[in-house]
Amino acid sequence: MDTLLTQILNSLFYASILFLIACGLSLVYGVMRIVNMAHGSLYAVGAYVAAWAVGLVASYLHVSLLLVLLLIGAAAAALAGALLEPTLLRPLYQRPEEYQLLMTFGLLLILEDLMRMVWGPYPLTASALSEFFPSISVLGATYPGYNIFVIVVGGAAAVGLWAFIYRTRFGILLRATSQNMRMASALGVDVKRIYVQAFTIGCLMAGLGGAVVMPLSGAVLGMGVDALILAFVVVVIGGLGSLEGALVGALIVGAVRTLGIMYFAEIELAVLYLIAAVVLFLRPAGLFGRA
Repeated sequence: MDTLLTQILNSLFYASILFLIACGLSLVYGVMRIVNMAHGSLYAVGAYVAAWAVGLVASYLHVSLLLVLLLIGAAAAALAGALLEPTLLRPLYQRPEEYQLLMTFGLLLILEDLMRMVWGPYPLTASALSEFFPSISVLGATYPGYNIFVIVVGGAAAVGLWAFIYRTRFGILLRATSQNMRMASALGVDVKRIYVQAFTIGCLMAGLGGAVVMPLSGAVLGMGVDALILAFVVVVIGGLGSLEGALVGALIVGAVRTLGIMYFAEIELAVLYLIAAVVLFLRPAGLFGRA
């Protein structure tokens, strides 16, 4: 029973991180029809900036206050998105999709090199944050407290993003733009403003994911590429452009990863790709995607 509960919590832990990455990727595609290849690098930016900020003031603040600095990583990724969309992506909206893919892939490489140049080739860590949380007993099973914190952050982000998109005026404009951009523009919606805000929110979620996972895994070069691959598996299963699909896809991938690590570690990724292939064969738009 303890082992089962631990594996369920591990699945939710992985799913929380994957959702934070995949929901931003899905949101950007749903509104702007852009597959952002640089999304994983913005996840890494969140991790690096959070680790740098924590290391800068770690000797002056109590550990509990350092948790607030994780938001600086998310804010840095959001700021990067707010700058990148109008300067580099907006001129390509009328071009074929290949141009957008090449631009975002180029951004991935540029951001990776910038992180290497600014922070060097060595990992940055802030393990004091994860060590601050004591282990918690959950129905008799002992589980790391920081992992519970990550699960709570992921759940709160899912609820908050859902409420923001489906219960606010901006969410109405966002969904109207995603369904018919030309009609929304004709009705007076500032589409350019909606685009930059949607891209910024997507980058914010990716940066938040990188920031909260950083105390456990550190900020390392290449982490963005690994995260991007898993995020694509999530959105392929759930449906690109669907937040509900991102959530369900993250839960599926999180559960398969947990079982894979425990029972078939050698073929864990192969099983994930096989599931994605089966979903594409049966439902090319994903479980919740629109054809």
